[in-house]
Amino acid sequence: MRLEPFRAVDGVPFSASREDILRLRGTPLSQERNAVRLTALDYGEVVYRFQDAEDGGRLEEITCRAPVLDLGHHQVAFADLAAYVRGHDARAFERAGFLVSPRFGLAFVPGEPSWVTALAAHCLPQWEAMSGVGPSRRHRKALAAGLSGAPH
Repeated sequence: MRLEPFRAVDGVPFSASREDILRLRGTPLSQERNAVRLTALDYGEVVYRFQDAEDGGRLEEITCRAPVLDLGHHQVAFADLAAYVRGHDARAFERAGFLVSPRFGLAFVPGEPSWVTALAAHCLPQWEAMSGVGPSRRHRKALAAGLSGAPH
């Protein structure tokens, strides 16, 4: 996963529309609206989550399998990501079982499979406001695996 924090993931910019993703990737394996009013286009190894149209329809999150996270100047193995984030982002915090990095614009569940969610800049306040009480391990796993296997 190549991450340009708050800009793009694997070359797909956060300015991309739902229609852009459909043109680029085709029909998703599944499409569902989640409990936080985001519509997920699930392609198996990547999930794109968009606001509802009445909320602006912006791309909020891109979740990918990331055994290695490429930050341009550094490549970090998922196994080392929690320590890297804690060592390089003084503002990092935990919410609902996820480690969230405002500096790198990402969230992930340490110790779970290698799913990483890249966040649009406008999403950080929602993560910061979220209750620190997390979901069950089973629910975190489902979130970290996404709607049909990819994370929240």
